[in-house]
Amino acid sequence: MVMGGRCRATRGPVGGENKGEVQPRQGVCVGAGPRAASRGGAWTVQPNPLGAEPPAEAPMARPRVRLVVTADDFGYCPRRDEGIVEAFLAGAVTSVSLLVNGAAAESAAELARRHHIPTGLHANLSEGRPVGPARHGTSSLLSPEGFFLGKMGFREAVAAGDVDLPQVREELEAQLSRFRELLGSDPTHVDGHQHVHVLPGVCQVFAEALQVCGVRFTRLPLERGVGGCTWLEAPARAFACAVERDARAAVGPFSRHGLRWTDAFVGLSTCGRHMSAHRVSGALARVLEGIPTGHTLTAELMAHPGYPSVPPTGGCGEGPDAFSCSWERLHELRVLTTPTLWARLAQDGVQLCALLDLDSKRPGQGVPGEATLETFLEPSPPSP
Repeated sequence: MVMGGRCRATRGPVGGENKGEVQPRQGVCVGAGPRAASRGGAWTVQPNPLGAEPPAEAPMARPRVRLVVTADDFGYCPRRDEGIVEAFLAGAVTSVSLLVNGAAAESAAELARRHHIPTGLHANLSEGRPVGPARHGTSSLLSPEGFFLGKMGFREAVAAGDVDLPQVREELEAQLSRFRELLGSDPTHVDGHQHVHVLPGVCQVFAEALQVCGVRFTRLPLERGVGGCTWLEAPARAFACAVERDARAAVGPFSRHGLRWTDAFVGLSTCGRHMSAHRVSGALARVLEGIPTGHTLTAELMAHPGYPSVPPTGGCGEGPDAFSCSWERLHELRVLTTPTLWARLAQDGVQLCALLDLDSKRPGQGVPGEATLETFLEPSPPSP
């Protein structure tokens, strides 16, 4: 699917008469993509079903990669959500992951329903306040102030054996319940904010809870070659490699409980300022190394597009973090919604799809998360 030719949307007001709407910019378009149509010279976004293809002029070659693009942190703040919806309407994002304890979770759910955005749960055990029983008393998941322990604090507590796993189960079930209240349906997938869902012990609880509630898809944040991405600062590369190790160990629990994921994952090396058309294309090229011609892989690109948060609005109970307030979210939005990336990926044989589209793989194509698993379980090269 050639993803050039998307309409650019203006940043409409979040409040007031057009609350939550993203208004298309009239008369500005670069070609015509699957979500755009011309009406008397003005370009407007069309509510085509996700995964629908434009009329084909000629038979399309079998794609090398079927790519899901997931925007994380939906519900974090109205400005972030505005950018995410803009990217979805432009055809650059195919699904979102919702933070149900986010400051804008309710308005985000309304946007998801209005625009028919495939929405999963972004399970959060590390930032802000809980939504489950822990919010009413002391918990191993919380600081004395009643907040989650933070990205690294939660990891340290898990490693030290200080986290009560039944309390993890309670909070995850509460977030799943809150998701159903907000959306009126089950999530299309469940992944973890800051990749908490692949941590030792947590991944087992996570897999059990998802199996019980019938969620089939998750994320395996195992990016091939991330240890050799020298543009990442040392702390970011060390964190990415730690996430990769945890993801490798989580394969067993995830598989035993029937969870599925894409064959490959990209996003640890392309987050924030590090995202570019060249690097996304390069990460997908690494995915394809050693894969026979004619074999179609499935992959997920994790993204964090949006307009920068403006304190004190946003966050999960503590206000927005520095990353959310920075220019890096806007940088990702711009990279994702410019034709350069999609022209390059189209040349590489990449076709966008929704996560649930992967359920309809033809017989003989394999199951997501199984077809090439051995290839991707090899550790990344060590950091130089």
